[in-house]
Amino acid sequence: MPVHRVSRFGLVNAYLVEEDDGLTVVDTMLPRSAGAIMKAAAGRPIKRIALTHAHGDHVGSLDALAEELPGVEVVISARDARLLAKDMTLAPEEQQGKLRGSYPGTKTKPTREVAHGDRVGSLEVVASPGHTPGHVAYLDTRDGTLYCGDAYSTLGGVATTAKVNPRFPLPGAVTWHRPTALESAKALRALDPTRLAPGHGKVVDSPARAMDAAIARGVG
Repeated sequence: MPVHRVSRFGLVNAYLVEEDDGLTVVDTMLPRSAGAIMKAAAGRPIKRIALTHAHGDHVGSLDALAEELPGVEVVISARDARLLAKDMTLAPEEQQGKLRGSYPGTKTKPTREVAHGDRVGSLEVVASPGHTPGHVAYLDTRDGTLYCGDAYSTLGGVATTAKVNPRFPLPGAVTWHRPTALESAKALRALDPTRLAPGHGKVVDSPARAMDAAIARGVG
């Protein structure tokens, strides 16, 4: 299936995933991105908004989209739903790393909180914590496209966010717990995705070798 990427400034992405009943939007980019997403939908109904995590450049237009789309399903992991509600506390069993980056919260509350293995239409939820405590990716079970949020970035080359990439440092710089992020990058690589669709950068076809190299660079 084709991958429909919507980008702001070439820096941050949302995706439109086609389903039989309409579209699933993966992430909402920065504030004031709702118009670009609605334009890309071209009149097709948006049924679901699936968020990879609660950072501001991924949830920035959630409220505006939800206002445009009464009754839309809003999906996020149960863990990052707390961050969406601006609850910044870490559980005792969690690594006590600093919650870096922007967590603006949203007025819109999720209608569904998901966990590893759940399905959102044709997308399978894949737990990939590290960048944030409840970060998830979404694997399209039809064609193997992996919507990986900020577990990987491809802007400035394919890289994990377990280590700062000097060519595009932002995602790595705001990662919560880097060792966990690296383990999640390895777990996503083990899925052997056909395409890597990141929150930042272009979609990469047949990404296995690039993911392997990114994991090797992310160590240490």
